[in-house]
Amino acid sequence: MTHPSIEKFRAELEARGGTGRIVVLPDSVHTAALAAAALGCEVGAIANSLLFDADGSPVLVLTSGAHRVDTAKVAASIGVPALHRATPEFVREHTGQVIGGVSPFAHPVPVPTYVDPWLRRYDEIWAAAGHPAAVFSSTFEELVTMTGATEIEVD
Repeated sequence: MTHPSIEKFRAELEARGGTGRIVVLPDSVHTAALAAAALGCEVGAIANSLLFDADGSPVLVLTSGAHRVDTAKVAASIGVPALHRATPEFVREHTGQVIGGVSPFAHPVPVPTYVDPWLRRYDEIWAAAGHPAAVFSSTFEELVTMTGATEIEVD
């Protein structure tokens, strides 16, 4: 039986016209590098969904697994004073999901979302599907369409 959070994500993926497939990985795959190895893709094709706290407001950054987010640069780019690492409670409150399984969408309320243009380099990208062990495939264009994300340089 599939976890309820994955089923909720699957319904939202279909509602948004997503064409990718959902894959449940081994529980031991908890980094972009391990996920890439399990999926047989480059680490850069993993779209990490990183939720930040901007003075109490959530900001979601979809970044290539090959990059680290320069929070000062991104904060300046999007016009907020600072971006801070979100607590597990903040992540669950704003996404309904847990750290490690935050999907790019399917949150209780839409979250301002930004995407790393580096992901455009890959024909197929993978992102979390609402559960730490689940990912889904997409294309850069489809991901931007489904999320309404704005492209910004993150590193």
